[in-house]
Amino acid sequence: MFLIKKDLISVIIPAYNHEKFVGAAVESVLNQSWQHLELIVINDGSTDRTGAVVQGFDDPRLTYYEQENQDAFNTINRGLHLARGNFVAILNSDDVYPLNRLAHLLHTLKKRKAACVFTDVQPIDENGVEITDPGFGWHLWHRKNRSYYKQCGDLYTAFLKGNFMVTTSNLFLRKDAVEKVGDFCSLRYLHDYDYIFRVMLNFPGRVVYLENDKLLYYRIHGGSTLGEAAIVGREQDKQVIRKYMLARVPDTLKPIVETGVDRLVELENELFAVRAEIAGAET
Repeated sequence: MFLIKKDLISVIIPAYNHEKFVGAAVESVLNQSWQHLELIVINDGSTDRTGAVVQGFDDPRLTYYEQENQDAFNTINRGLHLARGNFVAILNSDDVYPLNRLAHLLHTLKKRKAACVFTDVQPIDENGVEITDPGFGWHLWHRKNRSYYKQCGDLYTAFLKGNFMVTTSNLFLRKDAVEKVGDFCSLRYLHDYDYIFRVMLNFPGRVVYLENDKLLYYRIHGGSTLGEAAIVGREQDKQVIRKYMLARVPDTLKPIVETGVDRLVELENELFAVRAEIAGAET
């Protein structure tokens, strides 16, 4: 057996205004089949009862911190620096771990000599009920990204098509990998997307996707900031894809690729403007 007692896992929960959900998140960590863990919960300036819910747990493995609101990426970074374990996991305060997640990922990571492992995801609603309708919008988006991965067979290329890791809650890493990759960047909506590219660049061939194991419950609820994310998220998406597409291009070809990409974006914007003008003239 690959698992040994000294394998301490540090789980970081960045918590913000999730009094309804954070209790389930904390319980899903403390009740893991792999019990040798520390849970670091950082309350990022919540204005509801999030802190009170967390402080209601009595478990020596749980350490609670409070801070003024600094956004998720800064909160996660603080947790990474506090982590004492030789393995690190992250769980957003509205998501939930299945009870065998940490043991399974630790075993896989050690067996495959991986730096990072992530799994498939099962969406749940605000009441914790699995969302199974295949026509649900999230499923259509996720299925498209997974299908492209199966088609191309390369993680890095497939991530340029879309973030099928879905969320920071899906990350499980060696602590030395975390130290090499560094802190999360300041992209509000896509810090997880940027981070997984950096992991793949630093550890080629050592990022493992367990595509057949749904070992994360990803909560979709009315508190999600989808309106703003629809615009800002796509702007950040363009930045991330451009950056990490060029990161894999030889230096001699980067000017050609960069120029071509920029022109394609310009053409798309020009086409949109021309079509809008024509449509306006016809009415």
